[in-house]
Amino acid sequence: MSKKTRKKSSKKSLPQSSKTSARKPAAAKPVRTTAKAPAKTPKAKVKAKASKAVAKKSPKPAKMVATKDKTAAAKESHKAASKPLKSNPSAAQKPATPKPEPAAVAIEGGKAPGFRLPRDGGDSVALTDYAGQKLVLFFYPRADTPGCTREAIDFTRLRSDFAEAGTAVLGISADTVKAQESFRNKHELAIPLISDERHEMLEAYGAWGEKSMYGRSFMGIIRTTVLIGANGRIARIWRNVRVDGHADEVLAAARELTG
Repeated sequence: MSKKTRKKSSKKSLPQSSKTSARKPAAAKPVRTTAKAPAKTPKAKVKAKASKAVAKKSPKPAKMVATKDKTAAAKESHKAASKPLKSNPSAAQKPATPKPEPAAVAIEGGKAPGFRLPRDGGDSVALTDYAGQKLVLFFYPRADTPGCTREAIDFTRLRSDFAEAGTAVLGISADTVKAQESFRNKHELAIPLISDERHEMLEAYGAWGEKSMYGRSFMGIIRTTVLIGANGRIARIWRNVRVDGHADEVLAAARELTG
């Protein structure tokens, strides 16, 4: 047998496993394994449900119950506190101050209420300035209005006649002194005009009260005339005066008045 033949036969006779055994085996890769919780058995599930039911039925801890009771009590006390009225101890100790009695309104036969008020020209006028003589007071709503102007002009026209009867005449309204002066100068009035802005004299003589016009009620001056005798007492009162012929009527009453 030749050398070539031997080489071929030797190659063929070698088994395949020799080649694989000659190779180095590959290192095995580590396999990651995660530990899984063991599945609950049916008995474990039943026990878990039973423990939850017992926990629900069991009473809550004492601390939690006490906290809720305090919160509910606080809410109830808050609601109850808003109902009672506030009391003022200092006010209860102090005696109630009596209300002042309203001033008496002038009446016929009564004593004429005293006064001292500013007049046109800057001077002041008082009831005592006319002591011992008769006095006419005519109260008019507003200076330089149609009715008030006619009334003031009528008394000015009869001024000398009143003087002969021993009677002085004064006009009174709530207008300012400046407004009274303008009224006097515009119509050449010879009657002193008194300014009673605080309504003191108007109220004392009953010439301030509720009025109505065009369905509206309001407080204002009620056209009024008062005749005072030489003795200081009220002889006659005209209320809700109508201007036409009024001054002549007052003059006639002043002439008849002896006291």
